[in-house]
Amino acid sequence: MKAIQQHGYGEPAKVLRLIDDAPVPDLADDHVLVRTHACSVNPADWHLVYGEPLLMRPALGGVRAPRRVIGTDFAGVIEQVGGAVTNLGVGDEVYGYANGAFAEHVAAPAASTACKPSALTFAEAAAVPLAGITAQQGLRLGGLEARQHVLILGASGGVGTFAVQLAKHIGAEVTGVCSTGRTDHVRRLGADHVIDYTVQSPATSDLHYDLILQLGGTYSAGTLRRALTPRGTLVQSMGDGNRWFGPLGAMAGAAARNIFVRQRLTTLMTKETAADLDELRDLIDAGAVRPVIDSEFPLEQAADAVNHVRYGHPSGKVVLTAAA
Repeated sequence: MKAIQQHGYGEPAKVLRLIDDAPVPDLADDHVLVRTHACSVNPADWHLVYGEPLLMRPALGGVRAPRRVIGTDFAGVIEQVGGAVTNLGVGDEVYGYANGAFAEHVAAPAASTACKPSALTFAEAAAVPLAGITAQQGLRLGGLEARQHVLILGASGGVGTFAVQLAKHIGAEVTGVCSTGRTDHVRRLGADHVIDYTVQSPATSDLHYDLILQLGGTYSAGTLRRALTPRGTLVQSMGDGNRWFGPLGAMAGAAARNIFVRQRLTTLMTKETAADLDELRDLIDAGAVRPVIDSEFPLEQAADAVNHVRYGHPSGKVVLTAAA
């Protein structure tokens, strides 16, 4: 099969290679083999490719990156089912999360695979898994309820576009934070208020929020907590930060402040589950949520797609398409 394989850390054009004869992955009892029609690029992918933050390289694959097929989000058709899988079958159109998704076939855990939304194309479905689940679990962790006010930093990004729609579905009042060119886009997603961070810091607004969901930006927890209500919650889920530590320093600072403040400052660690994918499917098919695609690239241009996610500030998701 064709696959995008990483060889070391560095610029995607130098370390990502299209392999024409990669082996089709072996199938474990609790996995399904999916013929991939599309996959999407997440910030986690460029972190793996560049090996950043540097101090996390042992966890990212080793001081010297192993040779591996990268990517996680996928949508496609099941061609084979492991012996322990009972809820999915050959021929099912599915989407989900699995290591090695930038390939024509992926062996995916049944626990992070679900039937795809019928309202979506494969390319649209591939844009959902990690971003949609991160938004979903971030709002859940923050305990967002109807009529509460939520501030979403990074509202025009892959996760942010889902978070705005999901928060409106809950019945919350939504303020989105984005750059100048994205304000109309965020309003169209349903945001009640939009802050252009190039003009105004969200922490200087007269508004106070029950929940702040930080998906981007470099604001410290100390700065953002001034915009929270006295019992409000800050949920951090972001990939920004310096080359050595990434966001770890800011997240550690937030955890330390929890000792001294009444507000709750916490970090989101996304867990991909079939149950959450099922919930997202139902919301999408009901018309409550829709993935936003910034751009599509053929699988062969994975290096360009990864760089676009890192440097291009995409509005929504970047998708790779494979030949059907």
